[in-house]
Amino acid sequence: MQLAAINIYPIKSCAGISLASSRVMCTGLEWDRHWMLVRDDGRFVTQRELPMLATIVPRIVPPSLVLSAPGEQPLSIPLSAAGGARSVTVWRDRVGGIDCGDAVAAWLSAVTRESLRLVAFDPALPRASNPVFTGAVTAFTEFSDGYAILLLSETSLEDLNGRLPGQPLEMAQFRPNLVLSDASAYAEDKFSELRIGAVTLRVVKPCTRCKITTIDQRSGIQHGDEPLRTLRGYRYDRQLNGVTFGQNAIVLNGVGQELKVGMAVHTC
Repeated sequence: MQLAAINIYPIKSCAGISLASSRVMCTGLEWDRHWMLVRDDGRFVTQRELPMLATIVPRIVPPSLVLSAPGEQPLSIPLSAAGGARSVTVWRDRVGGIDCGDAVAAWLSAVTRESLRLVAFDPALPRASNPVFTGAVTAFTEFSDGYAILLLSETSLEDLNGRLPGQPLEMAQFRPNLVLSDASAYAEDKFSELRIGAVTLRVVKPCTRCKITTIDQRSGIQHGDEPLRTLRGYRYDRQLNGVTFGQNAIVLNGVGQELKVGMAVHTC
C-alpha cells in the first residue's frame, strides 16, 4: 500500500487542506483540528448545524492562519493564540481553548450570520481519547471528534461509488487525514497497526458517519441523504448504532516525524 493523500482540517468542520507532507504530533497531524468554532456558551459548531462552514477556507501561512470565505476579505490570525482561556465543549468533553478575539468573531459573524467565536486548542490542557477504544494506551487529540487520525482507502470509496444510485462522491466528502492506495476495499477495517516510515499508528475504532457526508464540500450545500442511505444497507454497526466508513487511529510512535505522499504503508 501507499500513502495516496494527506489532508488536514485546521478549523474543525471548515474546508480542508491537501498537503504533500505533514509532521506527526502526538495528537495527530500538525495543525489538524487545532481551531474550532463555538457558540457563546462554548458549545462546538460543525457542518451538521451550518453546512456553509465548508466554504470557509483556512491556509497555514506562517506566522499566520489565513481565513477566506465568499464575499469577505481574507483575515489573518496569529498561529500562536494569545487570547483569554476558555472552556469549550466537544460532544461530552470539556476542553481547554484560547479565544482568538473579537475581530475574528466579527468576521465569522459576517460570514455565517451567526454569533460564533474561534478558539485555538490549549496544549497546556491535553485531551485524551476514549480509553474504551484506546485500551492501555493513553492517546491524545485536539478538537477532532475523538481520535488523532482518520484513515480511508481509495478502493473503499470506489466500492461505495459503485453502489450509489447517483453521481460518484469525492474523497473530500469523507474528510480523511490519510488516504491509502493499493489496498483492497475496506482493508482498513482489518488493520491493527500500520507503519509508515518511522511512524506507527494503531487502528482503534470505526468511524461512524453523519450528515456531513451528504454536504458538498465545495458549495456547502446538503444534497439528500446519500451516501448514508446506501451505507446503511451494508455498513450498519449495531454496537456503535451507526453506519461506518473509514477507521480512527492513534499515534503509537514517530512523534515529530514527517509523513509524505507516496510513502509505503505496511501492516504490523
